[in-house]
Amino acid sequence: MTSQQTHEGVSSLCGDIHESTYRRRLEGKVAIVTGGSRGIGEATVRLFVKHGASVVIGDVDDAAGKSVAASLAPAATFFHCDVRREDDIRHLIDSTVQQHGHLDILFNNAGILGDQSEDRKSIQNLDAEEFDRVMQVNARGVALGMKHAARVMVPRRRGCIVSTASVAGVRGGLGPHAYSASKHAIVGLTKNAACELGKFGVKVNCISPFGVATAMLVKAWKEPGEESGSSNAVPTEAEVEKIEVFVRNLGDLKGSTLRATDIAEAALFLASDDSNYVSGHNLVVDGGVTTNRNIVGL
Repeated sequence: MTSQQTHEGVSSLCGDIHESTYRRRLEGKVAIVTGGSRGIGEATVRLFVKHGASVVIGDVDDAAGKSVAASLAPAATFFHCDVRREDDIRHLIDSTVQQHGHLDILFNNAGILGDQSEDRKSIQNLDAEEFDRVMQVNARGVALGMKHAARVMVPRRRGCIVSTASVAGVRGGLGPHAYSASKHAIVGLTKNAACELGKFGVKVNCISPFGVATAMLVKAWKEPGEESGSSNAVPTEAEVEKIEVFVRNLGDLKGSTLRATDIAEAALFLASDDSNYVSGHNLVVDGGVTTNRNIVGL
């Protein structure tokens, strides 16, 4: 056997070993991801499927949701769900259990940014209707998701609930008032639900990302006068890079760029057995933005 043949044989063997030892961390589990049609939700759906889960996408965007599900079929399916409506969430949970027999993971990811414009930064300009709209989707939606997930998880005495919060729920000054209030509410709901559901073996955690350059955020952070386009419009590479540079410059952790896949990996950790004894935790993924102000210039 030549040295080249030996090298090729070892490479082939290493490839076989790599494939055979790859650990699918959600093998056989059933998950729901709300807001799973785009951005962080879509990245999480794809990662969960890669790790062996059967995933139900709950979203109001039928076209995008069905497209993602079709690309991952039969491991992923789509179910229309407006998280503001309790009947929608109830039917989402019940149909998932009917289809798969049980529910292991709920990722409460659906959310909106609300009005991020300059004139909404002052509490003096608070729009009560806008406040209610943001709270209904972000806080009410998560609370209802927890309620109905617990309904089917408690009898089985196991399960996992993960929700998307935000750095705006960790410190002040990182988002408009309505958005900040809604994300603080998610952190509080997580801690309270973890206190109650722990005795039934149900883990409850949340993730607080910094700015991820999703289509929703790119649109919300456009400069005044810039073309806003459709809320579902795909941002250009230049628009995404602009947001990523802005976020990188604010973070203490240099050399890395925050992307939707990073939040998906955090969700995978919290949803898997790797976080076996983690509950009531807010996993902050922000490159150190909320850890300190570095006043003394370290």
